[in-house]
Amino acid sequence: MAPVPPGIRLLVSFNRSQWYKALTFILTFLLYTSFHLSRKPISIVKSELHKNCTRVTQPGDVASSSSQRSPLTPLHTSMDCSWKPFDKKNYKQLLGAMDYSFLCAYAVGMYLSGIIGERLPIRLYLTVGMVTSGLFTCMFGLGYIYNIHNLGFYIFVQVLNGLVQTTGWPSVVTCIGNWFGKGRRGLIMGLWNSHTSVGNILGSLIAGYWVSSNWGLSFIVPGIIIAAMGVVCYLFLIEHPNDVKCIQAQKSFLTGSGVPVRRLNGVDGHNELYLQYKDDKKCYDTELLIPKLSVRVPVQPIVMVKSQAEPSAISFMGALRIPGVIEFSLCLLFAKLVSYTFLFWLPLYITKAAHLNAKKAGDISTLFDVGGIAGGILAGVISDKSGKSATTCAFMLLLAAPTLYGFSMISELGMGPTIGMLLLCGGLVNGPYALITTAVSADLGTHKSLKGNARALSTVTAIIDGTGSVGAALGPLLAGLLSADGWDQVFYMLMTADFLALLLLLRLMSKELASSPSRPIPTTDLSLLSRLKEH
Repeated sequence: MAPVPPGIRLLVSFNRSQWYKALTFILTFLLYTSFHLSRKPISIVKSELHKNCTRVTQPGDVASSSSQRSPLTPLHTSMDCSWKPFDKKNYKQLLGAMDYSFLCAYAVGMYLSGIIGERLPIRLYLTVGMVTSGLFTCMFGLGYIYNIHNLGFYIFVQVLNGLVQTTGWPSVVTCIGNWFGKGRRGLIMGLWNSHTSVGNILGSLIAGYWVSSNWGLSFIVPGIIIAAMGVVCYLFLIEHPNDVKCIQAQKSFLTGSGVPVRRLNGVDGHNELYLQYKDDKKCYDTELLIPKLSVRVPVQPIVMVKSQAEPSAISFMGALRIPGVIEFSLCLLFAKLVSYTFLFWLPLYITKAAHLNAKKAGDISTLFDVGGIAGGILAGVISDKSGKSATTCAFMLLLAAPTLYGFSMISELGMGPTIGMLLLCGGLVNGPYALITTAVSADLGTHKSLKGNARALSTVTAIIDGTGSVGAALGPLLAGLLSADGWDQVFYMLMTADFLALLLLLRLMSKELASSPSRPIPTTDLSLLSRLKEH
């Protein structure tokens, strides 16, 4: 008999629960990757909406070129120069207003999303959000195909898209928090949170592929992807491990495998099922545990009967009273301000500073997200080893501020230094952001003060990320206003935000440093102590 291949031995070594964990990890990773993939195109298309016109085309040239245009020529040629209404000198303010409309709607909607998500099935809630987000993302791209130049149309689409995208983060964090306990949560969440950077990278590459020829497809293709992933979510997402246990229990109930099932004649000739088990003394019905000899209770299509009422969803003010929620929420406001300013303005900055076209600038900007992947994982590992999440975030924020200043100085010296500083900035900026939005949010959502109420996780996550989204809305807007006076003003704003985020963590950091981690006492030491007390 041939030996079993090592790969097959590895596969069969995992039990069913571990396979479901892996499915949830991978699926939620891909789901939120598609969310960020659909947000990224706007930053790539900005440099195409407003281009530096190097020549003025004469009317005769336009007529001759239009008569010789081939059928394969794009709908709008480079002679259109910039896309109205972004062809004026205040184009930065208009682009910033589009960012602000999306992010402001996202911030407001996030506070409501967590509360709603606690009260609805997560799978259906997330599916509806992803499908509608795909629709609105495609609508933005249709503005190119149908030659729409109304700023109100684009802002309206951005507001609606921002609202429906709030369904994503509380839902996926709740799912991943349900499946993975606190052990090594920082590392697991650090790996898992790389979906943000992976989505940004894929979104940049997809949008950059069509940005110069047909920027409408830069939105339509990501919109189709997120809508398709919404269908996948509906088909495969498992919200909680207990859902799997219910499926297995229902299967046992229907097949009778391992459980004695009796079928007796009931009222009006209906057959009724009774599920019973035996011990050494008595025979019990599994429903309500009533002795067999006293009365029989028919088994209803209910798998589990809980001995106590299900805990109610936590209120907004109750979530705010959890220790650390306010500090981390305000810290994330400034950390996310920095991260989202890079997300929405980095490609345009590279275009202006390095004099590159939109596609090349978009490709280079992905290095910031590559550094963000490493930074998120590193922050999670350090947090797991030290048990000090606030100190980990504070240390990375302290290093991020001077690094941002260095990037503003070095980015004009050539591609080599720019690439190195992009990777470093991405790691230090996204590290605290990733740790707070994942592992810290999950820990606070299952805080000991909640006394085991797991229904607070979505609300806590929404409060933290919603407050951070306020900063995400302010950052790109301020960048659009300040960049009119030079990009140095933008970097000063980003450094100030990092220092403010650091200040907000000082109380939690000092508390962590003052308290030494508790070490469990071995059982041998406990028995020795008890003997000493006896004597």
